[in-house]
Amino acid sequence: MAPVQAPGLSGELYLYCQKRVRYCTAFADEIMTPAKTEDTSTPLRETRGLLFGLCGVAGFSATLPATRVAVAHLDPLLVGLGRSVVAGILAALLLWATRQPFPQRSQFKSLALAAACVIVGFPLLSSWAMVNLPAAHAAIMIGVIPLLTAAASALRSGERPSTGFWLTGLAGAALIIGYAFAGGAAHMQLADAALLGAALVVAVGYAEGGRLAQSLGGWQTICWALVLAAPFLVLPVLYAGLRHGLAAPLQSWLGFAYVAVVSQLLAFFLWYQGLALGGVARVSQVQLLQPFMTLGVAALLLGEPVTPSMLAFAVAVAAVVGIGRRMPIYTPEKHP
Repeated sequence: MAPVQAPGLSGELYLYCQKRVRYCTAFADEIMTPAKTEDTSTPLRETRGLLFGLCGVAGFSATLPATRVAVAHLDPLLVGLGRSVVAGILAALLLWATRQPFPQRSQFKSLALAAACVIVGFPLLSSWAMVNLPAAHAAIMIGVIPLLTAAASALRSGERPSTGFWLTGLAGAALIIGYAFAGGAAHMQLADAALLGAALVVAVGYAEGGRLAQSLGGWQTICWALVLAAPFLVLPVLYAGLRHGLAAPLQSWLGFAYVAVVSQLLAFFLWYQGLALGGVARVSQVQLLQPFMTLGVAALLLGEPVTPSMLAFAVAVAAVVGIGRRMPIYTPEKHP
């Protein structure tokens, strides 16, 4: 039966809107569908994983600037753990509304590890560090996350990246670290150490969550991890709120809302689905672009300058990601 044309709309506009709705629905359906581990890895599957991962990275790219805005007037403990409590409430509602089954007992260990890393460790360490560091500086410092994630994946998921892949990953990390030193980050401080610690724990969380998402589903993995962790975070968040107060300008609360809803929840839907589809080691390399995306967001939100050297390094890193995309990664099924 032919669709009825909406009154007041031209046929072309109606068909265009109908097509866009179908695309959005298909995109949402794919996010909500667990990646099947029995599917054979193909270039198309990897490309879909890379696209999902890139969308997730775009959501993550505003995390540090938004955190910087939030901790300017709110306690870092409140921001770092409160974001997970808010996201946990939303995750619980989503799981209940969609009637998701409980994870299997064998999956709870992985959920607990992912929760400790991406829900407690990274938000807490990065929030504390952002009190003392500019967002642009912090963006460069965490540029080692993709390399650490690939290493964690090799240990936890059984993926075996080729020598060429490791060389491109090291080249990308070297470009980012070189940019940091060229920009005057030649001396470390305690906040830098906190950021490096945050990079290490979040890399483990990405690898573990990406591995679990292959069976549990991308959005289900982050939602169950949030629900598992949130009850343990309520008391510290209440303590921070009562001790330091909640008085803050609107922009600080908007920054908090972003890291709670987007950084801690929605971006993870895309990210974990991408890791499950394309493989943790390969898709994690898309995050080499995140520091430069973050620099752009920091320029828009915080007025930090965008320099020609930044653009040159961004192009070089993008080239490295493109080369790394072609390097083989052996899975346990392919390379026993």
